[in-house]
Amino acid sequence: MSFIGFLLVGLIAGAIAKLILPGRQGGGWLITLVLGVVGALLGGWLAGLLFNVDLGGFFDLRTWVIAIIGSIVVLLIYGLFTRNRRTA
Repeated sequence: MSFIGFLLVGLIAGAIAKLILPGRQGGGWLITLVLGVVGALLGGWLAGLLFNVDLGGFFDLRTWVIAIIGSIVVLLIYGLFTRNRRTA
């Protein structure tokens, strides 16, 4: 997959992950792109490490599922670090 294709998968996977997760996550489209690309990398690395599955092409369903799951994980971790904490 080309670099532009990888960025596009990351952006779309990040947007889908934001739609799937309940609540309000901070960050705009740039954060979504970064988290999506990081999530796709994390998902691809973990899928290869744990299940011996690699990222396929742009239109491969396996690529999208791995990228979305990775983006959800990264978005959850991002939410833990950026959550607003109220003090009484």
